Parts: sequence; structure tokens; C-alpha cells
Amino acid sequence: MGKHSGKKTHIACRRCGKITYHKSHKVCSSCGYGQTAKMRSFSWQNQRKKV
Repeated sequence: MGKHSGKKTHIACRRCGKITYHKSHKVCSSCGYGQTAKMRSFSWQNQRKKV
């Protein structure tokens, strides 16, 4: 993406520890830190294995 390359948009999240905290938006895409007090989760994330 041209001049956009080389810069880090995501850094380590304080709450979940993953490298998914957006520096400029100030929101974690994994756990939702910075936007909501509840942990970010959806029903489609944890699909059960078929036995």
C-alpha cells in the first residue's frame, strides 16, 4: 500500500495481550478493549466439533 507500509497500526492489547489493539482507533479488535467493558465475543466464534 505504498507509503503506508512499515508503520504499525496494531500494538499489544493491555487486556488480552494480543497484537490487535489499533493505535489510532484505540480499540482492540480481539477483545473489544477501549470500546466496551464486556469481553468481545460472538456465537459464531466457538463452533463445536462434530463427533
